[in-house]
Amino acid sequence: MIAIRTASLNDLSLLVSMGRKTFVASFASENIAENMEAYLQTAFTHEKIEQELSEDETQFFLAYDGSTPLGYAKVRVNDEVNGLLMEPAIELERIYVISAYQGRKIGVALLEKCIEYGKQNNFYWIWLGVWEHNTKAQQFYLKWGFEKFGEHPFKMGSDIQTDWLMKKRIK
Repeated sequence: MIAIRTASLNDLSLLVSMGRKTFVASFASENIAENMEAYLQTAFTHEKIEQELSEDETQFFLAYDGSTPLGYAKVRVNDEVNGLLMEPAIELERIYVISAYQGRKIGVALLEKCIEYGKQNNFYWIWLGVWEHNTKAQQFYLKWGFEKFGEHPFKMGSDIQTDWLMKKRIK
């Protein structure tokens, strides 16, 4: 059975390890090693994740089966799209599930938890950026009622990529 709990500073090493592992599994085959390593050194360090865990407007959720970690999600308040959505919005910055556990509805459980968190905290929208070449993730979000409403650049090392902005009304 999948259980989801809020992450804390005690989960710092787990989040760094799981973040690196799942990001590499998802994107290494389509990016050069130097750009992957540059991004990992920016986004998935102990210092970076510790800072994010300490932010009032950032929340991590961990999915478990018993004592086995399966994946995690991260939401945060971000004003990047305020001018586009015109109502309070929360960003779903990450949903990562360990490859061996994909296909077991863990991503669904994490998404539902993030939407519930958004509703409880009076957000009208949940939004995200998804790589334009990540059709598997795009299909997942479309199935859950997200719609594309724009694009923004995403820096992967020296490579400037394009993310689709997708939104879903939750309130």
